Amino acid sequence: MRLDEAFRAAGRRPLIPFITAGDPDLGTTLELIRILDEEKMTAIELGVPYSDPLADGPVIQAASGRALVHGVTLSTVLELACEARRNGVKTPLVLFSYYNPILQYGPQALITTAAEAGVNGMIIPDLPWEEGREIAESARVHGVDLIPLVAPTSRERIRRIVSDAQGFVYCVSSLGTTGVRSRFDLGVDDFLDTVREWSPVPTAVGFGISKAEHVRRFLKHADAAVVGSALVREVERAGEAFFDPARREEALEGIRRFVRELAEPRSTVASRT
Repeated sequence: MRLDEAFRAAGRRPLIPFITAGDPDLGTTLELIRILDEEKMTAIELGVPYSDPLADGPVIQAASGRALVHGVTLSTVLELACEARRNGVKTPLVLFSYYNPILQYGPQALITTAAEAGVNGMIIPDLPWEEGREIAESARVHGVDLIPLVAPTSRERIRRIVSDAQGFVYCVSSLGTTGVRSRFDLGVDDFLDTVREWSPVPTAVGFGISKAEHVRRFLKHADAAVVGSALVREVERAGEAFFDPARREEALEGIRRFVRELAEPRSTVASRT
């Protein structure tokens, strides 16, 4: 399923969960992808662990550290996506990676391999829009959407950034790094409304969203909500239970309950898409 189709599909939850690939291990990540697919998320972000994740707060930094200890790399995550597709996962998969691993892998080789693995989109948070247009065009040719990010500080550039957007536009709710928040920047609703008005594709909002009330609030101004640190924290809390056969299934079901409680299916949520 393509990203644009997922945003339109009734019965899908207007939620895009982020998980760090390889945390706590690859087998558990594959199970989490299965659960998120069964719960009909709009898309699933697969975070590539990186040693210097500048946009990520302490929760995701710690998860990246745990995955790196297990030797998880960009190649590993691509293989994981391929395995998920072989297992029947239909939900769009979005690769979230900083640019250095992509540069080391080779941007063109990555795009080709990602497309073959069943990856639908990519987010590269440290690649400015102006410098990513060549990659975006190459990705488009291979059916992979390069997702642009816009922040409240991008106001003068929003129209240019979203003018040829692919997949969806990722709106950053707050300045700073990812992490659970109790309050959001003043003016964020106006910012989201502006992006939504100018964007030719659906919009999603992320950074700090951790509760159902956050999701309900932001779905008035965007087409989906991204939940990252809060979900990664739930995975961390389950911890050793994932490795205990007697507790593993309950730990996985705990993650299912967490995402299920965050958002109602799209058929019950007002959306422009």
